[in-house]
Amino acid sequence: MKQLLRKSICEALERRTGLKPEDIPQFSVEVPKEESHGDFASNVAMLLARTLKRSPRDIAEMLIDDLAGLDFIEKVQIAGPGFINFSVRAKAWQAVVAEVLEKGEDFGRSRPSDPERVMVEFVSANPTGPLHFGHGRGAVVGDVLARLLSFAGHHVVREFYVNDAGAQVRALAESVVCRLKEKRGLESVFPEDGYHGDYVADLAARLSDDQIEFLPGDPNEQQLQAIQDFAIKTMLEDIQADLGAFGIDMDHFASETQIVRKGRVTEAFGELENRQLIEERDGAKWFLSDRFGDEKSRVLVKKTGANTYFATDIAYHLDKLRRGHQRLINIWGADHHGYVPRMKAALEALGHPPEALEIVLVQMVSLVRDGQPVILSKRKGEIITLRQVIEEVGSDAARFFFLLRGTDSQMEFDLELAKKRSLDNPVFYVQYGHARLSSILAKATERGISIPDPDDLAAVDLSKLELADEIRLMKKMSALKETVAKACDLQAPHMIVFYLQELVADFHHYYTAYAKLSPILGGDPQLVAARLMLVQALRVVLRNALGLLGVTAPDRME
Repeated sequence: MKQLLRKSICEALERRTGLKPEDIPQFSVEVPKEESHGDFASNVAMLLARTLKRSPRDIAEMLIDDLAGLDFIEKVQIAGPGFINFSVRAKAWQAVVAEVLEKGEDFGRSRPSDPERVMVEFVSANPTGPLHFGHGRGAVVGDVLARLLSFAGHHVVREFYVNDAGAQVRALAESVVCRLKEKRGLESVFPEDGYHGDYVADLAARLSDDQIEFLPGDPNEQQLQAIQDFAIKTMLEDIQADLGAFGIDMDHFASETQIVRKGRVTEAFGELENRQLIEERDGAKWFLSDRFGDEKSRVLVKKTGANTYFATDIAYHLDKLRRGHQRLINIWGADHHGYVPRMKAALEALGHPPEALEIVLVQMVSLVRDGQPVILSKRKGEIITLRQVIEEVGSDAARFFFLLRGTDSQMEFDLELAKKRSLDNPVFYVQYGHARLSSILAKATERGISIPDPDDLAAVDLSKLELADEIRLMKKMSALKETVAKACDLQAPHMIVFYLQELVADFHHYYTAYAKLSPILGGDPQLVAARLMLVQALRVVLRNALGLLGVTAPDRME
């Protein structure tokens, strides 16, 4: 409807002023904060005042007659300095019920003329331990963003980048060896940067006899590498299982080691050197990233000859683009904010548009238990795993709670609230809305009331849906497609949570204040049929939106 209004406004301006659409500034058509101001409001008259050399109110007056004649518009008014407010006819909102039921699980979906190939890289936790609670927020943000982009018609790949090279994974292997020796009563010195969690002892216990034939001595390099490979493989299997329990299936795991072995780092260096963007200083190699907006040049190869993480990251992102992905979306912790300009600089230096890389920075989340924050430290072994949280509160609650705030805000995850089986719990509140809708349909069947067939919309008089709360519900349902589009554009999956909370709040108010069970199922049969159609449409919208979050839509709350 917003698009239709924009088109109608442009057509009216062309008729009245001769302005072509390309000469009209980008104006807004938005839902006013106050319902008394109508269904939509536009600032077009104010933006054109200087161009047309007329007051905004004069411009608005000039357009009113044309816009008031639109068949879906009931009233057009001028407000304040020149806003144009539109009130939409009830029949336009009633038609939303029919649209929802016709489209079903496709309601809210987009069909772009030129869908993009998008890679969403998220989680990418070091395989040096299980996923801890803090990984959950980025995991859900990445997964839901991938779901939204796919629903909006794009080709999406979910990828996990495995840092399986370097000092951290070597420290894991050495930690496993120490725990193995301790178990056998042998002397060992735990590495200073080792990992202390119980999972390390578990890894040691899972080693086969032929992997520990070096005992009681120390493993040679080949044996230590084999233990490292085993530890990484085992941890990745556990990580995949945890993600699966969280409703996340990665399409691909990319290996840092493989990026190096395939020569991607050498290729990236070659391209940068050909462009004269690598400079040697004091035995180290520097990328002149400051030429592309970074605050300073960056080291790619240390004096020791070892590559920096940044060097491999450049090669990895170049590899992503060479695999045909047009948009690269990375979900990173907020502590990586300084890394953003250098990665964009690297892409630009290699001839790719920096805007092809989009970074979503996710602020920290803290876990509250007994009123006290839980401190996480993988190396000290003080860790609450993501699996523990899922087992305690359930995947639905965990996913929903992680999205209760925008990624740019820090948040607390309240374990006790997430477990509550009451309307105080946000996810319970939304799921209860779906269960309540299902209960209405079940009660209708028990009472012998025929539930209208969604495929026979012509048999139901939707004009009976004229209560203010019913109109409000239909307006909110119509906003799903726009909400999905905005959530994709702004990379803000929490917008779906906000949308659901508002929609369900409107439904609970309607059910409690006006309809309750008896008025929905009693009285005028035509009104009952129309309301049952509304109930079915609401269920579709709730299922679709909850599905985008990876959250179930139960018919009963146990």
